[in-house]
Amino acid sequence: MQRSLLSSTNPEFSALRFPTFTEFKVENWRLSRDGTGKIVKGSSSWSWPDCIPPVIVAYLWPKTSLWARITIIMLVAVLVWLKCTQVLFESVVVFPDHGIQLETHRGLPPWTFSVSRRFIPKATLRDVVINEGITRWNIRYYLLAINQRKPDVVDIELFFPNILPHFPVLQEVYCGVHDILFRA
Repeated sequence: MQRSLLSSTNPEFSALRFPTFTEFKVENWRLSRDGTGKIVKGSSSWSWPDCIPPVIVAYLWPKTSLWARITIIMLVAVLVWLKCTQVLFESVVVFPDHGIQLETHRGLPPWTFSVSRRFIPKATLRDVVINEGITRWNIRYYLLAINQRKPDVVDIELFFPNILPHFPVLQEVYCGVHDILFRA
């Protein structure tokens, strides 16, 4: 097993290389870009502000009507659902003889509650490219796979669609995927 060389500048990224597969994983946090080394979290577990709504609900519950209670229950359910379905990490698993598997893990840190997977067979994979998108005053780079299932149908699969890591991470994944799958 080998690790990535980006561990000092992008510690949220890891590349795990095994004999039968390689996994490129990006967790939902990053170091702040101001040089302080602070962690900017994209997902969080329960914290002390999350305790305030239950205390308010417990205080107001006996004094409320049926419709207010139903509204409170629905709001609490939505808040719990949002907290438990946040993206924890995304990964690209490359199987040299078979293709690429794109994974998104959701849950409440440190537990994963759901995993969505998309597999792209090597036979239908045409290329993996880094592209750039312009949004207002920002330019974001993204990595995508061009997948041709039928002769006249071309699909585009986005790598890391929820986290959108920075360019050095995308470049490392791009070079790794090309070295493994498109080696001559």
